[in-house]
Amino acid sequence: MKIKRDTISEEIPTSSMADIAFLLIIYFMVTTTFAATRGLDFSLPKEEQDNTPLVDKEESVLIEIQPGGTLIVDGQPKPLNTILDYLKPKLERNPRKPVIIRPNQEAEYGYMVAVFDELRQAKEKIGIEVKNVSIPTQREIEMFWY
Repeated sequence: MKIKRDTISEEIPTSSMADIAFLLIIYFMVTTTFAATRGLDFSLPKEEQDNTPLVDKEESVLIEIQPGGTLIVDGQPKPLNTILDYLKPKLERNPRKPVIIRPNQEAEYGYMVAVFDELRQAKEKIGIEVKNVSIPTQREIEMFWY
């Protein structure tokens, strides 16, 4: 018994290719009219006289944590229990004064936690809450620190 096999044609049917190409040309011609670029509508501010308000630069308090737990606050070595006394007059003038804790890579994690806990207890110890504490990541220190 012989099994009859279907032979596969070696030709690629291209009869509908012309129709598809024509439809694509019409589609792109129609849609390009809808995609007209307009740009952004905005108005520039008018030139002002000398009444532009000046904003004072706000200096932050930098607490650096060195290996071994040594704390350097604004360039001066200080023990942990005197940080709040140093901050009190600064926070009385500006309660939103930024405080940056910058630990050294070799410093133990516990020292950073101790400084952060000390800042959190400011309300009970000196009567003023430290509201703006920032701990930059190592990537931020490498990218933005000068």
